[in-house]
This record gives sequence, structure tokens and C-alpha cells, in this order.
Amino acid sequence: MVRSHVLICGGTGCTSSGSTALREALAKELEANNLSEEIKIVQTGCFGLCALGPIMIVYPEGTFYSRVATDDIPEIVSEHLLKGRIVDRLVYNKTADVEADSHELHASLSDTDFYKKQKRVALRNCGVINPEKIDEYIAMDGYFALAKVLTEMSREDVVQTLLDSGLRGRGGAGFPTGLKWKFAMGSEGKKYVCCNADEGDPGAFMDRSVLEGDPHAVLEAMAIAGYAIGADQGYIYVRAEYPIAVNRLEIALQQAREYGLLGENILDTGFNFDIQLRLGAGAFVCGEETALMTSIEGKRGEPRPRPPFPAVKGLFERPTILNNVETYANIPQIILNGPAWFASMGTEKSKGTKVFALGGKITNTGLVEVPMGTTLREIVEEIGGGIPNGKKFKAAQTGGPSGGCIPASLIDTPIDYDNLLEIGSMMGSGGLIVMDEDTCMVDLAKFFLEFTVDESCGKCAPCRIGTVRMLEILNRISEGNGEMEDLDKLEELANYIKSASLCGLGQTAPNPVLSTLRYFRDEYEAHIKEKRCPAGVCKKLLSYNIDSDKCKGCTLCARVCPANAISGTVKNPHVIDPEKCLKCGACIEKCKFGAIYKK
Repeated sequence: MVRSHVLICGGTGCTSSGSTALREALAKELEANNLSEEIKIVQTGCFGLCALGPIMIVYPEGTFYSRVATDDIPEIVSEHLLKGRIVDRLVYNKTADVEADSHELHASLSDTDFYKKQKRVALRNCGVINPEKIDEYIAMDGYFALAKVLTEMSREDVVQTLLDSGLRGRGGAGFPTGLKWKFAMGSEGKKYVCCNADEGDPGAFMDRSVLEGDPHAVLEAMAIAGYAIGADQGYIYVRAEYPIAVNRLEIALQQAREYGLLGENILDTGFNFDIQLRLGAGAFVCGEETALMTSIEGKRGEPRPRPPFPAVKGLFERPTILNNVETYANIPQIILNGPAWFASMGTEKSKGTKVFALGGKITNTGLVEVPMGTTLREIVEEIGGGIPNGKKFKAAQTGGPSGGCIPASLIDTPIDYDNLLEIGSMMGSGGLIVMDEDTCMVDLAKFFLEFTVDESCGKCAPCRIGTVRMLEILNRISEGNGEMEDLDKLEELANYIKSASLCGLGQTAPNPVLSTLRYFRDEYEAHIKEKRCPAGVCKKLLSYNIDSDKCKGCTLCARVCPANAISGTVKNPHVIDPEKCLKCGACIEKCKFGAIYKK
């Protein structure tokens, strides 16, 4: 008889921190103590609090262990699993009064800052079930929504339910999902259902985590979509760089077919629907819907002019709907709980919840899901735990290369589609990168523009040429060679590129530049007028110096300098030759007396 379940995160984050070795060590220790029949190990998806991985939760107690190492396993087994004594030094949060049969993922953590303001809908099963076992998904009401639509609802009922729910696409543009399905339902001929799991934004890992922790939710939703629009074939376009997600999708597809939940005559209703995987090679442009479909067709991933839109002429020139992973993950819950339940969360025009990959200069790096309308301050200061090392919050970047920066002055902005657009940013797929006072906004804009220049497919001139010209101007400014006229040129180029580019990549590429110019123009002007980088990041504008009063002449800085730019004698102040200095920062890192500074 199983008396305890030990849930160990098997997402990419914790796997990279050693959770696989942790599971193996636990299995051996349980066997050595004759506990293999009493204690069940469950490999799950992401719990969310990636900064504290590897993570282990013991139920029914609900004890949350963080940063667990293989050396800790013998103590956990002997003390906790054998004697019932919790290992306090490894506990993130301990709550004894937890219902053993609770289906709430973080019932024992609901009073902690990281989890108490979250509402998990798309992530409801991530960290709860073993994603490689279909029975565990079914035990959490999995495939009940598919059964409901096939036996109780018409195609029109399904589409109307989504329209009433207010669900908008979580891939970036925020187009109403029900409306997209309605357009496709009204089209004639063979149709297709596609899932965008390409997720190419730097710092984004929302869709990957859903696929790793709850792949059947996406398969079930795609089958529901197939029924609604009259399609019998689906495709999931997933990044080949997501090996864990790809493997779990393959397992889930095989299991769903074996259970008769994909394939022919699903649940004896006469409905046929199957899904195939297509692996992307990492081209950012293939996250754009028409480029993605072109890639599935076996051609070079380039966008197509719109209209016609995919709902009329998409994959293989047939009517097609395309939604991203997070959008699909919401749909089974909307079917089961009703549109009013979903619409009760969020704001008037942005219903439901949103998953964010929280990264950058933040204490609690991880995956969060909050109701639309949650303020940036709540996400950064309460859920994220604030900025580490006593630094100040400077800005947050949402939407990746397509988005913009939200300055500290707007930290109380409620996060939803319309509010972000109004302040010059966008929701995007859900990347949220936090920056502190040490971030140079000119350098940040340059980083994202370098990314889009590299990822442009080159099909249209505004994107292919215009972004390169913008990057050249940013490089001049960051090297101290800019002129005030360059700021006007940047804005002029940006507006041309936004209005004339063929697809979303080019149309949104200037956003990071425009938003930093809007809120941090003084930093651009400091680079141009004063030849100074206020954050001390742009190397061409920096000089490294030694404070003679603090320097003890230990010679350590001279010994680590790769360019032999530091000279001096033992116990006497040293000096740095600016002509030789590479500005690598090695000397600052090694100086024990704080004598070296940059300006």
C-alpha cells in the first residue's frame, strides 16, 4: 500500500539542475530501506519556482523541499519517510494542515508570496501529475471535455462557448479564439488544426513547460478544435531544441491513440482526428503563423501576404486554425467549467489568466500564472521576490523582441493586452524580463535588434534592410559616435519598418527601440552628448581606474589582467593603461579592496 507520494520536478530547469540523478538516488535509497512499495516516486512537470530547483514535494504532508542534492536523499529517507521528521533545512514552506486528497497543486504553499496570487488554469496539472502517464491525466478530468463536446455539444455550441468565454490567443496578438474558429468553421473543404509550439522569444519557456508537464491537455484541445471546425488532421510544430517536450508529446500521442482518444471513430462517435509532430529548426520567423505553415509544408519558412488569412487559406492552401500551446491548454477547462467561469477572471477585455516566464534581475526566477489585470508591481515585488542585491527596479521587458519596456514609473500598470499596447509594449507569448539599475537601455535595445536582424527571413526589404540600418545607428551611439539627429532617424526608420514589413517579425522589430526612446531618452542623450553610459555597460564609453588611496599593491589585479594593462610594484598603488585595457572586468572581480572602479 502506498502511503506517500514524492513528486520530483522533471522539467527542463530542474533536469538541468540534476533532478534525474535525484530520482535515481531516491529509488535506490527506498529500495535499500524496503520502502519501494510504500513510497511512490512521481516525475512531474515544472512546479514554477525554477530558482529553487531541483524541487521535491512529499504528500500527503505537502512538504516542499528545494535545492535538493543527491547527498540529501539518505537524510530525507531516514528522517522524513521513515521517522516522519521533516528535514527543516531543505524546506521552502511547511504546512501540516493539508488535505491528503487535495487536487490543488500548491495547497501547502498557498500562503507563500510566490504562489498566493497565482491562479493556475493552463498550468493546473504541471507539477501535479506524471505527464508520461495518460491515466493520471484522465484522473484529473482529462479528456472529459472531449467526451462532452462529442456527445453533448454541436460544433456551433463549442465555438459559441469560446466566444462567450472571451479567450484571446496567448501567442501574442490576442485575437479572439472563438472568432478564429468561427471563421474556419464557415469555410468549405478539407481543414487543418495547427499548434504553434515554436516559442522563439529569448527568455520564454511557457509553452515548453506546458508540453513537458501536461501534453495531453494540448492534444485534447486540438481534437476539440478539429470537431468544432470539421477537421480530421492536426499538426504540432515544436522546436527541436525542446527534447523533453518532444519526447513527452510522442509518448502522449501514442497513449492517446492506444486509448482510442485520437485516430478513427473517437469514443464511438464517428469522429476522426489525428495529430502529427513537425520539428522546427529554430528559426524565429517560423513562429509567425504563415511562415510556420510554409515550414510544415516542407518549404523554406517564409511568411505569406495576408489576406487571405489562414482560416480561409492556410496549410496546404486549405482552411486552417492555428493557436499556441497556452491557448489550447485553457480550452478543456473552459468546456468543463463553462465560459462564465473563465470570463469571471481577468479584466473586461482580457479574460482569464496569463502565464509568464519570469526572468532577469529577479529573486524568484520561474514560471507564474496570474489573472489578467495583475499589476507589474505584484508580479515583480510579491511573486518575484523583488530585485536581488539591494538594487532598484528599472524596467521590465514584455513580449521579447516584439515587445517593449515598462519603466519603473509604470510599475502599477495592470497587465493585460490593451494596457500594454497603450504604454508601448505588448503581451507577446509571455516572456517577462526584469531589469535593475545596472541595465543599459541602449544596450538592451541593441540586443533585441541584433536578434531580429539575425532572425529576419529576408523576404521583404523593410525588415531585411531597415533593421540593419537601425542596428548600425545603435552601434554608433553605444560606441560614443552618435549624433542627436540619429534619434530622429531611428524613429523615422522604425515607423517605416512597422508599416511596410510583410509579417509580424518586421512589424514589431522596432518596438524595443521605440519604447526605450520613449521612456529612457535621457540615456540615449548621455551616450551621444556626454559620451557616457550611465549604467556602465557600453565598453567603448568606459574607463577602468584604480583608487590610489584604496590600492594596497597586492598585485592580484596585474596578475589576472589578460592584456598586461596594469603596472605597479608590490605594496604600492597600481595604474591601468587605458590604451591596453580590454575592459573585461577581470581586475574588478579579483580586487579585494574595492580599489578598482569604472566610469
